[in-house]
Amino acid sequence: MTVSSALSDQEVAAIRADFPILGRRLEGGRPLVYLDTGATSQRPRVVIDAMRDFSENHNAAVHRGAHTLAGEATDAFEDARAAIAAFVGAAPAELVFTSGATGAINLLTAALGAASAGRGQDPSHRFAILPGDRIVVTQAEHHSNLVPWQELAARTGAELAWLRAGPDGRLRLDDLATAINARTRLVAFTHASNVTGAITDVAVMVAAARRAGALTVLDAAQSAPHLPLDLSALGVDFAAFSAHKMLGPNGIGGLYGRIELLEALPPGLTGGSMVEIVTMREATFLPPPHRFEAGTQAVTQAVGWAAAVGYLDALGMERVAAHEHALTARLLEGVARIDGVRVLGPADATDRLGAVALDLAGVHPHDVGQYLDAQGIAVRVGHHCAQPVHRALGVVASTRASLGLYNTAAEVDQFLGALDQVRSYFGVGR
Repeated sequence: MTVSSALSDQEVAAIRADFPILGRRLEGGRPLVYLDTGATSQRPRVVIDAMRDFSENHNAAVHRGAHTLAGEATDAFEDARAAIAAFVGAAPAELVFTSGATGAINLLTAALGAASAGRGQDPSHRFAILPGDRIVVTQAEHHSNLVPWQELAARTGAELAWLRAGPDGRLRLDDLATAINARTRLVAFTHASNVTGAITDVAVMVAAARRAGALTVLDAAQSAPHLPLDLSALGVDFAAFSAHKMLGPNGIGGLYGRIELLEALPPGLTGGSMVEIVTMREATFLPPPHRFEAGTQAVTQAVGWAAAVGYLDALGMERVAAHEHALTARLLEGVARIDGVRVLGPADATDRLGAVALDLAGVHPHDVGQYLDAQGIAVRVGHHCAQPVHRALGVVASTRASLGLYNTAAEVDQFLGALDQVRSYFGVGR
């Protein structure tokens, strides 16, 4: 990516006009400075309008009716699947709609649990996780890509191992030789940490897993909104991501799986919409992705999500990434000039995203967040559902500013100016 590929100031101004909430004035007439995109992104009008149009004109259950609305809803749902799959470099049949990234990982662990219990028709038993097998994760994981694997290990008798995070928040890849061994059945890791922003070297992780014959699971919840993403080219076996972090609605996400794996994997959830034939004694299941989509689907949300990826696609993810990279560099350079502030993660913008977690000496993150909120600046405070990496970095919680395509250099400067005042406001560091 080159600097010239970044979005221009005029384009960013036009983008901001597409997001109604960014025009909001807070108490006292303060403009909103939204620096919490890592938790949830804001939505452009095109997403809001797409969901409203579907609700007003096409709402019906999908795959179940012969009437006009049912046909229109089914077409909208499957068109959305095709658009979102293409956006992440997948075939439509390789994208399973879920309730979010957390739902995707839990669906996968449920399916692997079923395979481990002897369900399914896979003669190679490639999905079975048995006592003595190993599941490998990392210290940098969001709880959504850690706790489900802890639970699967507990249910199957498998051992849980992990890669450590180094002092700069990056994964210690020298741990690979000992963490991934011949007993390893699965390696789950984040594409980019929601705390440190550090981007994982996916190729190295995939190669190590393949040498052991292990499956790979990528948490792409932070990368999908901010980087060009081609899951097929990355070579991972499964991946999870969420709409609400990439300009879309809440309540929907995706599980990517290589088609040959999804075809052999038993379902994790069962019920309506995912069956072929049901008798009182047994059932047969539809091909993927529908095999994994039991129950009524979030059709309105799927339509909104498709509008979101269409919006991002029109801008170009390379240009979005370049814009956010420039803002991240500006933020990190500014933070380095403020006394008493420590960056949890890489101190420069190389191979990292714009999720920047900070520790202010002598000031609790909740106090930092409240002070910034009084200036109209929205950030995240706490452990960000990632307690292990905080502990590894020697803190309990942090203040996180996370950038999106609609943020500006002026907003970064406003944040830096307010951050510079926090410790003196609380009487620290004088």
